[in-house]
Amino acid sequence: MPPSLPATLACLLTGLLAAPWALATTFNTSDIQRHGAWQSALLSLGEERHFRALEADSYSDAILSLNFTAGLCDLPWLEVRVDLDERQAADRAVNLVPADLRVDHETIHSGMAEFLTERGDSGFYAHFYLAQQALLMEEMRHGETLRLRFTLAEENHWFMTFALDGADRAIARAEGLCREAD
Repeated sequence: MPPSLPATLACLLTGLLAAPWALATTFNTSDIQRHGAWQSALLSLGEERHFRALEADSYSDAILSLNFTAGLCDLPWLEVRVDLDERQAADRAVNLVPADLRVDHETIHSGMAEFLTERGDSGFYAHFYLAQQALLMEEMRHGETLRLRFTLAEENHWFMTFALDGADRAIARAEGLCREAD
């Protein structure tokens, strides 16, 4: 590799990891590790600490992440970020739609996805509300593929698929870093 390419790739990776969590706030990203198709990292801003396991390989414009916050390690949240290529003018909840998630041929996890935009951010976020998120996380750690279905209208669905290769190691590391920070 040319000498400048590793530095360029590191800057791009830092932006990719920070932007999905940041919601228009720039967090410092450090301690990045690759785990197959997944990555894990520490995001910080002042005293605030977040730990992320993410999959950014399946789509060029979308990221699936499982996020842990120091002090609240038992309450991780799952989100998908899709880049809109345009900075948003306002914080707003766009919609709340039914969502189904399934790892391989395991449990169908039905819940809701809240679609959000944040002022100054070019992303569109889907935050999931699931009754059995702990079970989904366990299935993600041992599965091969996570499939998502958003029901936008009765016959209008939006599907996404994410690889789970490395999810177990990334999730374990992000959770472990969070617990160490506590």
